[in-house]
Amino acid sequence: MPRTVAAFERLLRELEADALFILGDLFEVWVGDDALNQPFEAACVAALRAAARRMPVHVMRGNRDFLLGQRFFEASHCVDLPDPTLVEAFGGRVLLSHGDALCLADEAYQAFRRQVREPEWQSAFLARPLVERMALAQQMRGVSRAHQAGIAPSDYADVDADLATQWLAAAQTKVLVHGHTHRPGTQACPQGWLRHVLCDWDLDHGGQDRAEVLLWSAQGFARRRWSVAGWC
Repeated sequence: MPRTVAAFERLLRELEADALFILGDLFEVWVGDDALNQPFEAACVAALRAAARRMPVHVMRGNRDFLLGQRFFEASHCVDLPDPTLVEAFGGRVLLSHGDALCLADEAYQAFRRQVREPEWQSAFLARPLVERMALAQQMRGVSRAHQAGIAPSDYADVDADLATQWLAAAQTKVLVHGHTHRPGTQACPQGWLRHVLCDWDLDHGGQDRAEVLLWSAQGFARRRWSVAGWC
């Protein structure tokens, strides 16, 4: 996805901010930190490292790159961001999450998530040769795409309101920022909290380009579009 990558690299070079938070699925797939030796992954890490010299860059693991490990964070100089994380700034408190752990209705995915987050599973997977892991990852992504092809984005599993309410109460905040659900936008929930849902980035497959940045300042939150040429 060359246009998407070019836009992301430009954002890393030009964004003026106190910090950048990437809430998971930075990579379509990450099969282990020995992928750092691959040309594409190495170029991405170099761009992140350059950005991290200008500002803190925080990276959270998503459902596609949950195997990001210590070598990645050392090489990229990014900050390892737990899921969820509470951030305090401008007199406010915001809970950040990738969002997949909150989608309880997707029971098949939750079972898969529990399996692949087990240290024993990860050790066994990472012991396989890199080429084999890459092939398995592509096979799993193919199955996932085939499954999603028959489902409208509006029917994707959404966050469980009760669990999200519990998380927010424990964090003592009423603002949640997450991705994963493919429902970008801002929503006031009936339970009395607000959520900002991030969009995925795709500038390569025609139709309506998708690339947004959620900015948080003393004036509040603002959602702005980004492109290969910069701010839209």
